[in-house]
Amino acid sequence: MDHLFTVDGRTATPISRTGLAAESLLERQHLQEWVIAHPQVLGESVLVITAEYDRWADTDGVPARDRLDVLGLDATGRLVVVELKRGTADRDVHLQAITYAALVSRFDLDTLAQAHRGFLSGRGQALGIDGCRQRLLDHVDGEWSPELLQRPRQVIIAADFPKQVTHSVVWLSEMGIDIDLVQVGLWRVEGNLVAGFTKVYPTPEVEEFTLAPARVEGEAAVKKLQDRSHSRKAVHVLVGAGLLPDGTRLLMTPRHGVPDAIRAQIRSWVEQDTARSTAIWTNDTARPLVWDADGASYSPTGLANHIFTSVTGRRVDGIQGTTWWEVDTAQVPAGIDPEAWTTLAGSDLTALAKQISGARKDWTGLHTLLSGVPTGRWTTYGDLAAAVGSHAVPIGRHLSTCGRCPHPWRVLTAAGRVSSGFRWPDPSRTDSALSVLVGEGVRFDGDTADPSGRLREDELRKLLDG
Repeated sequence: MDHLFTVDGRTATPISRTGLAAESLLERQHLQEWVIAHPQVLGESVLVITAEYDRWADTDGVPARDRLDVLGLDATGRLVVVELKRGTADRDVHLQAITYAALVSRFDLDTLAQAHRGFLSGRGQALGIDGCRQRLLDHVDGEWSPELLQRPRQVIIAADFPKQVTHSVVWLSEMGIDIDLVQVGLWRVEGNLVAGFTKVYPTPEVEEFTLAPARVEGEAAVKKLQDRSHSRKAVHVLVGAGLLPDGTRLLMTPRHGVPDAIRAQIRSWVEQDTARSTAIWTNDTARPLVWDADGASYSPTGLANHIFTSVTGRRVDGIQGTTWWEVDTAQVPAGIDPEAWTTLAGSDLTALAKQISGARKDWTGLHTLLSGVPTGRWTTYGDLAAAVGSHAVPIGRHLSTCGRCPHPWRVLTAAGRVSSGFRWPDPSRTDSALSVLVGEGVRFDGDTADPSGRLREDELRKLLDG
């Protein structure tokens, strides 16, 4: 982020950039603590295992003096090695990160559990070795895989990177070494310090064509990591977009990762207890499914693996569990437009995530559009969703609860009717949205608005563009 401004209408005032050293902020006491407190800067679903780790020894038995800044574990089962520099990174910082990655690649579950216990103990948290071990196992979406553990991902965080580092990291990535470069910036805003973390390599465009798992040596490891990564990404997209309300009922159809013969076995097993085929969605990125069969929480892949093992007696790897579950659109959650809800039918969680990839719970654009819908005009949930890059369902949910949305009554269903799920944010209101619209000059044929008054997606986009 090269330029940052404070904005007041048409006036944009530059914000002065500063640095950690200039503000007397240190790597260990400050930058490291920020990363530990907010591990999302390292990627999705990273659990910090330890920091300042130095309990390894040279081949002659003499303890090494090198300290690994931060060691994490992501939900796919890979270790994350983090190297921190408060200023410009050293020219050989990538070599240091590779060395640490090589050292931790030999760690097993017990070594990591011991390191995690020591880390928590140093921070006043008492958790036994068995509890630490289980915490690590629970964090991984699927079976614990020593194969993936041996292929750590590296993250280097610094204020800037010399060309020697960026050129080397690009080449190392092409050779199968997975390294992220994250730039940390610091600004002074109205007397406060603001820190920002920006991933400068690989960019999303690079990841699209040279996805890290595709560079991992060995076809089995590639497939396993890709499947887990796709499942985790789908869950994060759905939660981030707010598509599914808590309590949404999901139906199971075994798909990815199992042959037809085992699918038939699963269907027969479900017939013995129909609760095995249903789950309840919660907006928890780690374990969003509550299985009706036992009331326990699972990740989609974790539950698919559990079902596979329950039926076959064998363990499996490579299932993308988000393909197994789809929305039961026969049950419409409170406050949801039934017409919008039916559009979710027939799509599994992976497909739904693809539909809304990029959507976020930032409703600034939506509020701008709503404020621009003039008296006597109306629009639809779907038109708004298309204009702001969301879906009709979270648009409707937001309108019913926001309390600050301009003119929510001017949003109708695709058929031009007031949604049966429409609710005034102010529960004390007793007038109807239809009567308000009629009073504003919208013509109705029965309960259907005149199509000529509809503000469509292309017109909304013009409003958004100013």
